[in-house]
Amino acid sequence: MNSADITTVKSILSQPQKIAIIPHRNPDGDAMGSCLALYGFLKAKGHTVHVVAPNDYPKFLKWMPGNDTVINFERENPKAKEIIEGASLIFTLDFNDLSRVGQMETSLQEAAADFIMIDHHQQPSDYAKVTYSDVSMSSTCEMVYNFIAFLGETDLIDADMATNLYTGIMTDTGSFKYRSTSSKTHRVVADLIDKGADNMAIHQEVFDTNSPSRLHLLGVALSNMVILPEYKTAYITLTQDELDQYDFKKGDTEGFVNYGLTLEGIIFALIFIENREEGIIKISLRSIGDFSVNEFAREHFNGGGHNNAAGGRSEMSMEDTIAYFNGILKNYKDKLNP
Repeated sequence: MNSADITTVKSILSQPQKIAIIPHRNPDGDAMGSCLALYGFLKAKGHTVHVVAPNDYPKFLKWMPGNDTVINFERENPKAKEIIEGASLIFTLDFNDLSRVGQMETSLQEAAADFIMIDHHQQPSDYAKVTYSDVSMSSTCEMVYNFIAFLGETDLIDADMATNLYTGIMTDTGSFKYRSTSSKTHRVVADLIDKGADNMAIHQEVFDTNSPSRLHLLGVALSNMVILPEYKTAYITLTQDELDQYDFKKGDTEGFVNYGLTLEGIIFALIFIENREEGIIKISLRSIGDFSVNEFAREHFNGGGHNNAAGGRSEMSMEDTIAYFNGILKNYKDKLNP
C-alpha cells in the first residue's frame, strides 16, 4: 500500500462503519483466515462487522475462531443481502474480480458501499476505492497482517486473529514450501506464534483429521493417476460416481493434486474433478519451478491463479476434457523440458 492509500484507509476507519467482508466462492484457508482475522481486527476497533461467504466451505476450516459468525450467502440469502445493501464499506479478500463470488456478484455490483480489495492474484480489476494488490505475497493473510501493520496497530492482533492468519499463510504456502514463502513471511509467522498461534494444533486441525471415506477416495485418486514422463506431468481424474461412492464432502479432495509433484521428475500436476450438478470439470493445477500454471489455466481452461498454483474449469465431458488436455500438452513439451 502506498502512503495515499494508507491515509485514505485511516480516514475511513476513523469513523464507525458498517462493514461486510467477502471471500471468494468456495473459500479456502487463506480466504477464510484473512476474512476472520480482519473481522476480529475491525471489531476490536469498534466497527459493525460481518463476514459473508458466497457458499459453504470445508469442515476442516470450521474450527477457526469466529467461524460461528460467518453468514452463508446461499443458505442465509435475505440476511446476507441485507448486510451487503446496508454496508458502508466492503472488503473483498483473496480475489480481485467480482465474478469470483458466484451468485453474490449482482449484490456486490449494486452495493452503494466503498470497496477495499486485499489480494495477491494477478490482473486485478479496478472496482475498489483502495486496492492493495501484491502478487509477490505468499498469501492474503500475510497481506492482512501487513495491512494492520501499515495502520500501526499490530498490537491489536490477539491469539484468535493470529491463529486465523497463521492458518491462511500455512495453507497457501503449502506449509511454507512454496517459492512465495519469503524471509518476511517467516518473520510474520514468528510474530503470530508470539501472539498466540499454536502452530502444531493448527496443523493438526487442518491436515491431520481424516474420515475413512476421504482416505478411500484418496486411494481411488491415486489409482487413477496417469504419469506422462516425457512431459514431466502427472494428472488425476475423479468422476462424480467415484465421489458419490465415497460420500464426498466439500474439501475432501483438498491437496490431492500435490501428490503428483511428489514423483521424481514431475514438475506439472493436475486433478480433474467432475461436478455433475454444475455441469463442469473442475481443474486444479500445480507446478514446480518456472512453468506457469497460471498462464496455462488462463489460456486453456478459463481460469488462473499463481505461477505455481491455479484453477480452471471445462464444460466438456471428462473424456473430452482429458483428450483436449493431452492434445494441447504436446505444445508445451519444450517448456516442460527446459
